[in-house]
Formats: sequence, structure tokens, C-alpha cells
Amino acid sequence: MKIFYFVLVITLLESCDISTEKNVIAHSTSIDSVLFYYNISKDNSFSLEQRQKAINKSFIHVSKSNKDTTYYEVLYQKNSIYFLLKEYDSLLIFNKLFLKSANGNNAEFIFGMQFYLMGYYCGEVVQMPVSAFNNYNTSKNYFEKIMDSSRIGKNLLNMATIQKNQNDFFGSKETLTEALPFITRKEDSLSIGALYNTLATDHRKLFNYKEAETYYLKAIEATNNSNYRLVYKNNLAATYIDNKDYIKGISLFKSILIDSNLIKNKNEYARVLDNLTYAQWLSGDKIIEKEFQKSLEIRKQNYDKRGQIASYTHLGEYNSATNPKRSISYFDSVIQLSRKLKIPRAEADALRFLMKVEPKNLYIRDRYVFLQDSLYQQELKVKTQFAKYKYDDKVTQEENLRLEKENTEKELEASRERNQKILYLGGFLFITAVLGLSLFGFRQRTKRLKQKGKAEKLEAIQETEAELSRKLHDDHGGKLNQLMSLIQLNADKEVILDKTEELYNHTRDFSRTLNSVDTGPDFWKILKATLEFAKPAEVEMMFNGGKELDWSMVSNQSKTILFKVLQELVINMARHSKANQTVILFKDQYKMLYAYYEDDGVGASKEALLRKNGLQNTEKRIQAIGGSIIFDSEEGKGFRAEIQIPK
Repeated sequence: MKIFYFVLVITLLESCDISTEKNVIAHSTSIDSVLFYYNISKDNSFSLEQRQKAINKSFIHVSKSNKDTTYYEVLYQKNSIYFLLKEYDSLLIFNKLFLKSANGNNAEFIFGMQFYLMGYYCGEVVQMPVSAFNNYNTSKNYFEKIMDSSRIGKNLLNMATIQKNQNDFFGSKETLTEALPFITRKEDSLSIGALYNTLATDHRKLFNYKEAETYYLKAIEATNNSNYRLVYKNNLAATYIDNKDYIKGISLFKSILIDSNLIKNKNEYARVLDNLTYAQWLSGDKIIEKEFQKSLEIRKQNYDKRGQIASYTHLGEYNSATNPKRSISYFDSVIQLSRKLKIPRAEADALRFLMKVEPKNLYIRDRYVFLQDSLYQQELKVKTQFAKYKYDDKVTQEENLRLEKENTEKELEASRERNQKILYLGGFLFITAVLGLSLFGFRQRTKRLKQKGKAEKLEAIQETEAELSRKLHDDHGGKLNQLMSLIQLNADKEVILDKTEELYNHTRDFSRTLNSVDTGPDFWKILKATLEFAKPAEVEMMFNGGKELDWSMVSNQSKTILFKVLQELVINMARHSKANQTVILFKDQYKMLYAYYEDDGVGASKEALLRKNGLQNTEKRIQAIGGSIIFDSEEGKGFRAEIQIPK
């Protein structure tokens, strides 16, 4: 039975592993299918229909629940192909699906491209300039998030072109100025050329012909595309004609006409030919109507209805003085085409000419006034909408920047407070640790110093005892042995008495050395008297500062040590220095007492000083209480000692 359960558990585990493996393989296969069909849809070697089938299959396999970057890329590619196939209804449906998706997921680039696509659709397909402007503006905002300078510039260029086409020339100039830093000549010569061309057209429409000429020349120089260069040259020549500089304009038109690239583009060729004929007629050259008809026929053959409007307008103007009926017919053609193409500005221009041909026709006048008012209201509305979009966008960006700044400041403040708390805590712990270690170290050091002090004091006491023992043995013992020898030899009593008195005096002096020091109120008097008694009679001893010193502020231990040290120095002077004068100075300085000893005796070398046990014991006595003594002497130059002891 146990074996059965064991086999059952193993079987279940294996089945779970197999199931998990199948899910992983299925998921991996799904991802591979998405990418496989997606790549086919982007391959231009396939037909649009094949690419559409591929992107549809990719969209079927892509995850709908987890809308990651891949999902948005597939959906954008699907919309792009709908646009290329002119399936605009499907484009609008899937654009709504795109917009319903959550914004973000690091898909700013794809969102920017989708809004750019819809901007182009609104502007070029359905002629909705305001919607196009809004889509381009939204696209620009997405590209700003990822700092894509080139696409920011292109969106601004498209927005400016829309403003120019809606006669918002000042707004267009402002937007182009904003776009200029984002478009560089090296990276995008087509866009920089288009920018200068649009800016030049804005100046031309505002009658700033000199500025227009400057920017048209820049556009011609900047672009690497020969076809666009011909367009810009045509615009420059038209500017010369507007400014009544017919010689320059006609000359430039003629140079354009002989360009081999122009002949390939029939619409552009008809445009230049029509402009040249019109310029020659304005300049006073004799032009027959057939010259205008040439360009009109080319435009009819190529279904260039916008171009036909220009040709009919020139023909109507040409015949207005010589053949009014023919002129009216041409202007009627302009009106019909402009209404069909929904270009009310062209109809208004035709009506303006017709009023000159038929000044008494009230219908023409009223229609012209109506159109002008409508155009004015429409242009004003559009300009206001453009300005509002840009203003709202600026306010939104400023608000986002403000919120971003506030959030950043809050984060910085929180981080600063957190760091301060950490710093305070760290500082507190550090100070506590330092204080603890310092206290521990201080106690250990105090303990060591006490032990060291005790050892030094003990050593000083032992060495002092050893010195006294030596003196007692060498000095007193020798004199005592000498006296006993004289007695044994029955020496003269006077000699024995002299030696006995000498031994007595020496013993008395030694006894004074051993006796305790009186550290009471009369310390200074006793010290001075003791030192004067110890010196030879012929030595002059001078004191300074001792009488004025407040000895009650000096500890008994320090007074005792100072007494013994000075006594030792004076006794050594009396025995060895052969001095004539001795000076002892005292000075009170805060917590320390300074004493300075000097005599003019024979002195001693440093090596001799080191060999003197008495001086070494003196130094150790001073150091035992935390003081110091410095000896300074040379042979033949006297002896000096500087003493410093705590009060």
C-alpha cells in the first residue's frame, strides 16, 4: 500500500511538471508568433494586403490582459497599415481602442507615433486643422518625456504649418521659433529646409519681403532634396514678384524651368510655368492667353484641382480688362472648384476680382462680404483655439513641473529628515561610544598612572633610603671608625675631642635631613633659614619671589618635596661647586609652582651629572608628584636647575 501511494505521488508530480512545461512552451510559442508576424508586417517587400494579414495574426496572439510595450507596438502597426490602405473607418475604431488603453508602461514613443499618425490623418485626409494641431501637440508632449528632439521638432513644424495655412502667421512664426532648437541641419536637412520655407512664407504673407527672401535662401541652402529645392526657389521667385522685383523673379523662374528634375514633376512644372507667365504679364511683356492655357492643360491632365484654381484665377485677371465675359467665366470656374475643394479663401479672392468686373452686381458684393466675415470669424476662432491649446499645454506642463518639483522637494525633505535622524542617531551613538571609550580609557589610564605613580614613589623612597644608607655607611661609619682607631691608639685627647665634635655636627646635619619638614605658616622662613644654614659662610645667597608667594595654596607634599630638593642642591653646592654666589627664584603660575636655582660654581659635564645618584633621586622625587626638573650645567660655567611642581 505504501508503495502504491508513493507511485501515485510521483505520478501526480510528473503530471504537474508536464502541465507547467506545456504552459511555458505555449506562452513562448505565443510570443514567438507575435514577433514573427509583426516583423512580416513591417517588411516592405511584402504587399500591403500581406502585411495586413500578418499584423492581424500578430494582434490575435498578443496578450490583451497585460498591455505591455509589445501590445502597443502591434496596435500602432495595425493602425499604420489601415492608414496606408486608406481604410479610415477601421483606423478610427482601433485608434479609439488605442486611446482606451492605459497610458504608460514605458510606451511613450509608441503613443507619440500614434498621435502623430492621427495628426497627419486629421490634417491631410479629413481637413480638420484644429484636431490635427491638437494631435501633433499631444504627440510632441509624449516625445518630450523621452527627450526625442527630432520628433519634437517635426511635431512643432507640422503645428506651425497648420497655423500658416489658417493665416495665423504670427502664431506660426512663434511655433517655428520654438521648433528651431530641436531640428539640426546635419541630422534632418528636409525638416530644417521645410522650417525655413514655412518661416519665409509667414514673412511673405506679412509683407516682410526682405525677411522672406533671407529664409527662402536658407531653405534652399539647407535641403539636400532637389525637388524641394525647386519648390523653395519657386517660392522665392514668387516673393520677388510680390515685391514687384520682376527682373529677379522672371530670371529665377526661367532658371527653374530648365532644371531636369522639374520636368519629371508635372504638377510643379505647371506651377512654375504658370507663375513665369503671370510674372511676365505683370512686368508688361506681351503675353497671349495660350501661354496661360499651357499650364492649365497640364494641371487638368494631372487632376491638379488646386493648381487649376491658380490658373483660372490668372486667366480671369488677364481677361478682366479686355474680355469681361471671359473673365467672369474663369472666375466662376474658380468659385466652383473652391466650393468643391472647400477652399473659401479662393472663392473670396475670385469674388474680389469679380466686383471689379461687375461693380453693380449686389449678389457678388454681398457674397464677398459674407465670405470675408465668415473667414475672419473662422480664422479668429482657429487662432484662438491654437493659442488656447498652446496656453493650456504650457499651463499643464508648468503644473506638472510644479507638482514634480513639489514631489521632489518633499522627497528631498523626507530624505533630509531621514538623514538627519540617522545622523543624529549615529552622532548620539558615536558620542556615547566615544564617551564610554574615553571614560573607560580614562579610568584605565588613571589606574595605570596611579600604579605608575605608586611605583615611582616607591622607587623614589627606596632610592632615597638607599642614598641615606650609603651616606650613613660612608660618611658616618668612616668617621666613627676613625674615632675608634684614635681611641685605641691612645691619641691626643684634643684630637679625639675635635673628631668627636665633628662627628656630632655631621650626625646633627644628617638628622635634620631625615627629619620631617614643617609645612605650616612659617614654611618660607624655615626653608630660607635651612638653605642659608646649609651653605658655606663665604657664599652669597639671594632669594626672589619666595616671601611674596602664598605658600598656604601649595600642598604639603609639594612643599616637602621642594624643601628636600632645594636642600639637596644647596648641600651639593656647598660640597662640590666652589661657588661664590647662589640665586633662588620662585614664581606662582596658575596651578604650578616654578623654582629656579643657579650658582656660579665649577659646574659639571652632562656625563658627570648623570652619574650623581643624589641628583637622580631628586629628579625622581619631583616626577613622583607630577612635576619636572631640568638640570643645565657645563664645566666652568656654573650649575642651573629649573623646577616645576603642582601646587
